[in-house]
Amino acid sequence: MSFEAVMSLAEQVKANIGKVIVGKEEVVDFLLIGLITSGHVLLEDVPGTGKTLLAKSLAKSVSLSFKRIQFTPDLLPSDLSGIHFYNQKLGEFEFRAGPLFTNLLLADEINRATPRTQSSLLECMEERQISLDGETKQLQKPFMVIATQNPVEHQGTFPLPEAQLDRFLFKIKMGYPSTEEGMLLLKRFKDNDPLARLEPVAGMNDILKAQQAYAGVKVTDDVLRYMLQIVEQTRLCEEVSVGVSPRGSQALLRACQVHAILRGRDFVTPDDVKAMAVPVLAHRLALRGMARNTGSADGIIEQIVNRTAVPAEAGMTVG
Repeated sequence: MSFEAVMSLAEQVKANIGKVIVGKEEVVDFLLIGLITSGHVLLEDVPGTGKTLLAKSLAKSVSLSFKRIQFTPDLLPSDLSGIHFYNQKLGEFEFRAGPLFTNLLLADEINRATPRTQSSLLECMEERQISLDGETKQLQKPFMVIATQNPVEHQGTFPLPEAQLDRFLFKIKMGYPSTEEGMLLLKRFKDNDPLARLEPVAGMNDILKAQQAYAGVKVTDDVLRYMLQIVEQTRLCEEVSVGVSPRGSQALLRACQVHAILRGRDFVTPDDVKAMAVPVLAHRLALRGMARNTGSADGIIEQIVNRTAVPAEAGMTVG
């Protein structure tokens, strides 16, 4: 699949989602980048801002299987992965697959599950497989987790550990609609549900081809060095106890490559890095001491990006 075809595919999916979701073009872009790069997305916002509706609209637009799990404190790892049960009629054990065996998984209020259940997602999110009763089962491609959490409510929740956060490509906020968007939203949903009429505009094979194509986007050594300088400065920042991992720098590269395609280019520029730095890197920081309560990880990444020298004429000449 050519870069032009990937861009066209993304535009079609985005326009289709726009039949249901009002505004939120940037958030939709993040989801599409996550889908094409096989990355996972953490949506953090208050209830009622359309997080679940957005995930369902994406799944219906690209004709992917979709499962939703409401995370609660009594949820067990086997409730996600599935179980082996004894079939008396057949006289043998059978595997009953859990909701993880899908293409697009919505993990609703993921921080309400216990750490034990949260940790059961680590293997499937990173390696796209599940180890169960000594047997390894591969997950179908594409596989993407869209998780949600409420940043305001803390009672009965379990904060996601750094290892879990590091598995997410993006951590983003939905935000409230503007007055104009709110009016359009009320009119759109006044008489019917547009999600029920939504038809797919792309198939699973289209997504798989796009996932193979984006790796061909060119990146100069100067831009790669620019990315690494930003990442390495997070490890030297006084307010940060744990900086961005190598997994984070690789995630930044992949996100920038797809972002370049969505902007009509076959090469990455520093502008792509600036656009992707905060949503890719900020949630990977562990803040130190008082900064944990008063500091903003987003602000730290923005400061680092602002003081990092941009390579001269980066992206103008791509070998």
